[in-house]
Amino acid sequence: MGEEAAALWLTLKLAFVTTAILVLIATPLAWWLARATHPLRSVIEPIVALPIVLPPTVIGFYFLIAFAPQGPVGIAWQAITGQQLAFSFEALVIGSVIYSAPFYVQPLQVAFESLPRALTDAAATLGAGPIDRFFSVVAPLSRHGFVIACCLAFAHTIGEFGIILMIGGSIPEETRVLSILLFEQVETMNYERAHRLAGGLLAFSFLLLFFVYRLNRQWRARAL
Repeated sequence: MGEEAAALWLTLKLAFVTTAILVLIATPLAWWLARATHPLRSVIEPIVALPIVLPPTVIGFYFLIAFAPQGPVGIAWQAITGQQLAFSFEALVIGSVIYSAPFYVQPLQVAFESLPRALTDAAATLGAGPIDRFFSVVAPLSRHGFVIACCLAFAHTIGEFGIILMIGGSIPEETRVLSILLFEQVETMNYERAHRLAGGLLAFSFLLLFFVYRLNRQWRARAL
């Protein structure tokens, strides 16, 4: 497998795995943030949103400390798996899940908050349990929120650089994703190859956002 093909495959694999994990663990969080009145919400909400404003290298630095062989997470990981966590694909997944979380949680939270409580209350009076209400009422009515959340999380993971470099470095077929490969081409002044990589990422990002915005306008038009 060529260098660019390997980086592309690793990037797509990371984005798919990250998005899948976020669907599983961040969907309940988005639902809780949309419905909870507990005082703890005022603390959890900004924590989830931190990656939006915090420089990736700051998060990457603390992850590197935690994931290192002598770090608390790194020690536990090595005891369980027998392998080092830092500079591994698994480290990229953990970092990407946390760093892309707000891009999944926030649009889904907005979609959940827009649902009238009367709908779930009516389902409850008909005997539907919490899980049944979520999958039979909430999820279908929030499908646009799920699509946008997944697209944004996927695209954001594709474009990650700072945190990936800090905790993953550039190991071929292990941690060298497209953004890292692009950086290396610029460092070696291989601008022709860098243009090709950058152009591909730019086109992908534009087309995905074009799809998201168009889909969002269509759903809003139907709601009117």
